[in-house]
Amino acid sequence: MANKSLEIRFLFPLVLFLVVKLLCVDGKGFNNNGHKIRKGRWEGKLKMNFYHNSCPGAEDIVRQIVWKKVEANRSLAPKLLRVHYHDCFVRGCDASLLLDSVAGKAASEKEARPNLSLSGFEIIDEIKSILEKRCPNTVSCADILTLAARDAVSYEFERPLWNVFTGRVDGRVSLATEAARDLPSAGANFTTLQKLFAESDLDVVDLVALSGAHTIGIAHCGVFGRRLLNFTGKGDTDPSLNPSYASFLKSECSDKSLRLNPSAVVGMDPTGPLAFDSGYFVSLLKNKGLFTSDAALLTDPSAAHIASVFQNSGAFLAQFGRSMIKMSSIKVLTLGDQGGEIRKNCRLVN
Repeated sequence: MANKSLEIRFLFPLVLFLVVKLLCVDGKGFNNNGHKIRKGRWEGKLKMNFYHNSCPGAEDIVRQIVWKKVEANRSLAPKLLRVHYHDCFVRGCDASLLLDSVAGKAASEKEARPNLSLSGFEIIDEIKSILEKRCPNTVSCADILTLAARDAVSYEFERPLWNVFTGRVDGRVSLATEAARDLPSAGANFTTLQKLFAESDLDVVDLVALSGAHTIGIAHCGVFGRRLLNFTGKGDTDPSLNPSYASFLKSECSDKSLRLNPSAVVGMDPTGPLAFDSGYFVSLLKNKGLFTSDAALLTDPSAAHIASVFQNSGAFLAQFGRSMIKMSSIKVLTLGDQGGEIRKNCRLVN
């Protein structure tokens, strides 16, 4: 028995190393074994440096503005990333989330309950205003948002963490009802999450990797409070939650009367809400996932194994970049597609 335990101790690092090697991809889309990585449905529609001739320097302008903003306020990184996520899961990455509601018409995606806490729209507006003066009717709001999300996360690394393929145009339809229906919920179980991701051509590896975005940012206690104080309606705590972490969350989320304060906030990653690293997965494997949807990853053997691999920052960052490329290509509209345009103002259709 002792020998077997010793073998496992020595074999696990080797297995982890091999998995990390398989996950790592070079800039040409091949992994370290020379196998071509499957591309998403964006292939042939988007491309690198789309604005090289039509608006030279557009991507540099986006990066410079975003990095300056994030330098002044690090909390903007998770905010812009979240806006991008919420945009892509509803009608695809078409900047429909950026549209304001119009009097007399159905409420826009911004008005959906999951989107009421979103912020950072003014950064996109500022970038769009500058690019419109430089290159009128050229750079889409959808591409600006996709680039801004990448650059916001990349700021702390002082280099782009993944490539952004551009050439999107903006959608003309934005409905709150669709956002309420299509956005993954913080209270979702694994089956529901897997179904929603599969509908967007994202697999279980993407699901786990993209969940790792919870390594930065904060959450309001009202979103997960039921896990702490009333999990089954009997004033109990979710038994899957690490007891010491549950106690910490209760202290942060309760008022003086020991009742839930839904407006209180905590970091989504207990190892720290600002550093984009594998801390989320380290915490998750200790049953310190903040949301029910985080804990749900451990209920599926494949997802749990992938999460254990992503405790290695190199493996996580490599796959997160690839999964972001796939996510940012969901149902993209490009020039010539029906229902698309280059908006002059990201908040309004032309």
